[in-house]
Amino acid sequence: MNRTAVARAAVAAALATAAAGWQAPALAAWEPTKPVEFVVPAGTGGGADQMARFLQGVVAKHNLMKQPFVVVNKSGGAGAEGFLEVKNAKGDPHKIIITLSNLFTTPLATGVPFNWKDLTPVAMLALDEFVLWVNAESPYKSVADYVAAVKAGDNGKFKMAGTGSKQEDQIITVALEKAIGKKFTYVPFKGGGDVAVQLVGKHVDSTVNNPIEAIAHWRSGALRPLCVFDEKPMPYPDKVTATQAWQDVPTCKSQGLDVEYTMLRGIFMPAGVTQDQVDFYVNLFKKVRETPDWKEFTRNGAYNNTFMTGKEFVDWVGKAEVKHKQLMQEAGFLAK
Repeated sequence: MNRTAVARAAVAAALATAAAGWQAPALAAWEPTKPVEFVVPAGTGGGADQMARFLQGVVAKHNLMKQPFVVVNKSGGAGAEGFLEVKNAKGDPHKIIITLSNLFTTPLATGVPFNWKDLTPVAMLALDEFVLWVNAESPYKSVADYVAAVKAGDNGKFKMAGTGSKQEDQIITVALEKAIGKKFTYVPFKGGGDVAVQLVGKHVDSTVNNPIEAIAHWRSGALRPLCVFDEKPMPYPDKVTATQAWQDVPTCKSQGLDVEYTMLRGIFMPAGVTQDQVDFYVNLFKKVRETPDWKEFTRNGAYNNTFMTGKEFVDWVGKAEVKHKQLMQEAGFLAK
């Protein structure tokens, strides 16, 4: 073999060896390339707003994402403003929304052209509890005291403050009316923070606020929890006041008030995004949930710490929509 042939054979062998060992470089997983707008379809100070701003802070604190979250409240039309904005942002992975049960109640009550299927489900972060609250200076020390007083009064005498109209708080109020046999005067406010302040100021007789919306006022001695609208007590033993922890608050059903309700705290994206983009946020929120900050946040807010993604979450949302349609129909809240 001449030198040219030898050289050609050597080059061919080298190329074959290189080809055998060569691998295409892995494509980098998707991540945001600009600030992510974090839409809250509710007012400031409420449970959804507090959770979104908490998530924003934890992501920044632990450097979990190169780009920041920018929290934007869009509460108009009982959250319809926020939902429609995300619906219309099809294919935009730099916009996410935190949802509560107005994901279902707002389109059912208003007829606004929106359904959860117009979005991409990402993850259930937790379920939020509802607690029956009264002013600590009121004479109602138990559910029995409260129910007896409502029954003894005229229809509409007791004022119940809540977030929005024909939303979660009013759905629970209607359920209470059926269970007790008396009408309330329901007084709607823009957010749970305002609702708690109204009860502290004795402008209303009770609320069904989320724990996180009233904990500061409970801790200060201004408010008193009577029961939680879940099937089991909240599993948090740390004392909030000198004498009580969340786990000391009984279920409403165990006190003879047969009403149960929990609320979604979930993350959705616009339709038309890729699975890689969804996976980025799923993994991001998994990392958030592993932080001590999350554990403290869920303990203080007494959340039902259930996490779901993928088909399990989609199935849960579908069932929740059916349940809310039934509740809204029974309450007479469906759009005509």
